[in-house]
Amino acid sequence: MSEPQQPADLACEEVVELVTDYLEGGLDPDTTRAVDAHLAQCPGCDAYLEQMRGTISALGRVPVETLSEQARADLIAAFRGAHGD
Repeated sequence: MSEPQQPADLACEEVVELVTDYLEGGLDPDTTRAVDAHLAQCPGCDAYLEQMRGTISALGRVPVETLSEQARADLIAAFRGAHGD
C-alpha cells in the first residue's frame, strides 16, 4: 500500500485530475488535506477550482431528457474514451 501523498507531492496536473472528487467530497482525508495545501500555495490551481465552481453554479444540472440523441452519444463516447473503455 502506498503512503498518503504529502502536499509537496501533488503536482498541478494531479490537482486538476482530483478537482471533481474534491468538490464532491469524494477524496480521503489525507488527499483532501494535500489538495487543500496545494491550493493554498498555488494561485493557478486555486483559480481553476473557482472556475469549476462557477461553471457548476452557472450550468447546474442538465436533465438527460433535454439532450439530443447525438449529444448523448457524444457524451458516452467521450466518457468511454477518457476511461479507456
